[in-house]
Amino acid sequence: MQVKKIITKKVSDSVVEQIEEMIKSGTFQAGEKLPSVRELCELFGVGRSAVRDAITTLKGKGVVDVKQGEGTYILGFDSTKLFSNHLLLPRPQDISELFQVRKILEAEIAEMAAIHRTVADLQYMEKIFSNQSIKSWESDYHLHTAITKAAGNEIIIQLMQFISTTMKNAMIDFHHYIEKHPAIAQLIEMQHIGIYESIKLGIPEKAKQRMIEHLNFVEKELLKSQTAVN
Repeated sequence: MQVKKIITKKVSDSVVEQIEEMIKSGTFQAGEKLPSVRELCELFGVGRSAVRDAITTLKGKGVVDVKQGEGTYILGFDSTKLFSNHLLLPRPQDISELFQVRKILEAEIAEMAAIHRTVADLQYMEKIFSNQSIKSWESDYHLHTAITKAAGNEIIIQLMQFISTTMKNAMIDFHHYIEKHPAIAQLIEMQHIGIYESIKLGIPEKAKQRMIEHLNFVEKELLKSQTAVN
């Protein structure tokens, strides 16, 4: 029997999670001033030190800006923070812009992968398809990472890792959504297989085309899923 260890969270960590969730849901909007420390204490039923620690954490993550003598303000998504550990879920507009970047990069990456892939690259992709023990969002992440590695450009690998980090929360939420919609999940799986087959057969143009079609579909469904949740 597998048993997960029970991890006791700090009160301030719980406050951080709740504030991030309220920003994600639109309760707190970018540019707005957060309630005062006293008001947050009353809202969450916690002490002042927990709220202060939470604000410090949020500031470090680039979620809020603390202005001395004025208060704490919610920061919007900033593309310059792609190269940091900024994990707050982007807005729909930000997601569309990130997908524009993904389509430019990953279409070319798929094309390059079809040219440069090795036997080891193909075997690793096949292993991802056959491994049913990993979660769907992890499988998605690993496959796109494997395709990027097959392209053979270290700078592109690092750039895609930064973009994947920024998209992580949105993609996890999306996969929770498609778990309730098997037809969408099946279509995405078929698209992944189609991209892989084009790479395996060494057909760059087809791999590129299929990657664009796949990302167009995922972007549309991802934005639809966010509307459904909100």
